[in-house]
Amino acid sequence: MAADGRLFLGVDFSTQQVKTIAINDSLDVTNEYNVKFDTELPEYKTHGGANIHEDHVTVTAPTAMWVKALDLLLDKMKADNFPFSRVAALSGTGQQHGSVYWRKGARDILSSLDASKSFSDQLQDSYSIGDSPIWMDASTTKQCRDLEEKVGGPQSLTDITGSRGYERLTGNQIAKQYQTQRAAFGNTERISLVSSFAACLFIGDYAPIDDSDGSGMNLMDIRTRKWSPQCLDACAPDLDQLLGPIVPSAQLVGKVSQFLVARYGFSPNCQVGAFTGDNPASLAGLAPKQGDLIVSLGTSDTVFLWLTEPKPALVGHIFANPVDTSAYMALLCFKNGSLTRERLRDDIADKSWDKFGELLQKSPIGNNGNIGIYFDITEIQPVVEGVYRFSETDDEVSSFPPEVEVRALIEGQFMARRVYSETLGFQIDSNTRVIATGGASMNTAILQVLSDVFNAPVYIKDVANSAALGCAFRAKHSWLGPGVPYTEVVKGVNEPVCVAKPTPGADKIYEPLCARYRVLEEKIAQKNS
Repeated sequence: MAADGRLFLGVDFSTQQVKTIAINDSLDVTNEYNVKFDTELPEYKTHGGANIHEDHVTVTAPTAMWVKALDLLLDKMKADNFPFSRVAALSGTGQQHGSVYWRKGARDILSSLDASKSFSDQLQDSYSIGDSPIWMDASTTKQCRDLEEKVGGPQSLTDITGSRGYERLTGNQIAKQYQTQRAAFGNTERISLVSSFAACLFIGDYAPIDDSDGSGMNLMDIRTRKWSPQCLDACAPDLDQLLGPIVPSAQLVGKVSQFLVARYGFSPNCQVGAFTGDNPASLAGLAPKQGDLIVSLGTSDTVFLWLTEPKPALVGHIFANPVDTSAYMALLCFKNGSLTRERLRDDIADKSWDKFGELLQKSPIGNNGNIGIYFDITEIQPVVEGVYRFSETDDEVSSFPPEVEVRALIEGQFMARRVYSETLGFQIDSNTRVIATGGASMNTAILQVLSDVFNAPVYIKDVANSAALGCAFRAKHSWLGPGVPYTEVVKGVNEPVCVAKPTPGADKIYEPLCARYRVLEEKIAQKNS
C-alpha cells in the first residue's frame, strides 16, 4: 500500500457479514476486511446471519450483533495498522428493508460515546426492539393488504411508492411492530433502516435515510422523493417524526464522530456520505450509465434497469437511482434462473455446457416460432409453476426435440426479462447495453441469445463485492460534491468487455415473438389463478 494519499472506504452490512473495502484516489482496491456473523459471533446463534422464528415466517437479526461486528471489524483494521487517518470519506450499505428501533434517550448515548469503551458495551441497551425484522421476513401479509386497501388498492400503492405491498418492505414491518409491540413501539425515538443505522454509528448521531433505500419501504413517494403522508398514516402514528428526513443518496450526512477519531485515529475531517441499500449499492459498484440494463444470471436471475421515465407496475420494484438524482432504477427478480438451465443441461445435454451450447446453435434464432415457458419452481411473476410448450401456431405441445427444447428455454427466459423490463418503462434503443454478470455470463452461446432477444450488444462484467466497492466509489462521489456526475467518478474503471452483438435481423424476429410470449404467459397465469 502506498505510504500516503487519500483513501475512500465502503462498508457493507449484508445479511451474513459486515465487510469493508478501501480504495485509493485511482479507485484501486487497497484493503479488504470482513467479520462473518455466524462463525465470529456465535453467541447470537444466527444461521446465515438470521434467526428464523417458530412460525417459520418471522425472521429477525439481533441489532446488537451488527454493532459488535463493527467493533470487531474496526479492531481487525487497527491490528493490521490500517491508516484510518488517510480516509477522506466513507459511505456504506445495508441489507435492504431491515429496520432498527432506537429507544428514547438513545441519541444522547450515541452522541457522547467514551473512546475507551466499545460501541457494543455502550449501546447494548439503546434499542426499544432488540430483534430487527429483516428482508427474509414473510409474516406481514395482513399489513400489506391493509396498506394497499387504505391507499386505494395495489396499483395505487405501486404508483406512489414504486412497489405493491410486499411482506419484506419496511412500512409493513413497522405496522406489525406497532400493532404487536405497542409498549416497545411507544418507547421508540427513531426508526432507522439497516443502512442508515450503520451510518448513525459512524457519525455519532441519527443519520437520515437516503432516497434510494427509502424507496424500498412502501412509504416514500418515488416522484417527490419525500415521505407519502397517506402511506405513513396507514402504517403507524407520527411516523414522519420517527423516520426523520430523506436525503439524496450522494449527500454528505456529517463527519465521523469524535469517538472514532479518538479510538481508531480517523481524521476529524473524514466525511460520511449517506448509506444506501445493498441493491442500489451493487448497481453503483457495476459503474453503469444511462441506458444500461444489467442481467445477473444466478440461482435466480435479477435484472437492474436504469430508467428515466418509470412505469410502476404490479411486478418488480422501482427505486430512486442511487447515482443520479434525476433517474430511477428498477429491480426484477426471477426465481427460475440457473437451476432451471442446469436441470435441462443435465436432462438432455449429458451435464455438459459445451453440448448444451451445440444444441442451442443447432436451432435457428426464433426457434421456428416455438416458445417454451419453464417454471420448475413457483415464479414471482406470474405466480405459476410448471413447464409449458407452444408450437408456432400457439398450440400447447407435450415435448420438443432436444435442440428446440434448449433454445425454447433460453429464449423464453430472456423474452420474459425483456417483456417485464419494458413493462416498467425500459426502452431499447441504439445506446442500450446489456451487462451480464453471474455464472452463466461465461457461456457465449447463451449470451448470443441474450443479445439477439434484446437487440443490443452484451458485455460481461463481474465485480467481486460490488456493494462494498460501490459504496467506496459513492464515498468519493459524495466527497467531490454534487457538481461531479457519478459517471465521471468511475470513468475507465473495470470497463465491461463486449462478447456478443445482435444477429442482423434479430429485431424483426423477436419483436413479434415477445408479443406472443406476453399473451401466452398471461393465458397461463389466468388458467392457474
